[in-house]
Amino acid sequence: MRSDVVTKGMQSAPQRSLFNALGMTKEELERPLVGIVSSYNEIVPGHMNIDKIVDAVKMGVAMAGGTPIVFPAIAVCDGIAMGHIGMKYSLVTRDLIADSTECMALAHQFDALVMVPNCDKNVPGLLMAAARLNIPTVFVSGGPMLAGRVSGEKRSLSSMFEAVGSHAAGTMTEEQVDEFVNKVCPT
Repeated sequence: MRSDVVTKGMQSAPQRSLFNALGMTKEELERPLVGIVSSYNEIVPGHMNIDKIVDAVKMGVAMAGGTPIVFPAIAVCDGIAMGHIGMKYSLVTRDLIADSTECMALAHQFDALVMVPNCDKNVPGLLMAAARLNIPTVFVSGGPMLAGRVSGEKRSLSSMFEAVGSHAAGTMTEEQVDEFVNKVCPT
């Protein structure tokens, strides 16, 4: 296994002491080390449920005989970053995600990865990392944001931008825009 370089032999005794500091047992270090890349955070709505998916993935990896080890991937919400200097940072995160995931996987010699992302830059960033690393990788999406309903019609974030434009054109009131604000992104 790739992880043997950090878990087996006298030369890896220092690494084993650090794994011990993490609470890992000798038995856990004899199993494949499976990195779980999680883009869970509390600023990107599409990532709010990922912690629950990661918990299930950890259990699945352990049940399959691996040792699950979670590490993060950054994420920027394009919708929140839009319209100000923050948008300059959205696209570059794709490469940061790929680079940092590659760094983590190689520095810690994971035998395999499970990637749990969502949204525009995390999915391609992690796919780029998976292609570069060329180690067994499973991809689990966080899933879509459900559509909201305004006046009985399905609405989404794109409807919100249209509502702002309608308000600017004088065809929608501020109260109507507020109804969109409160209903278009329910999950």
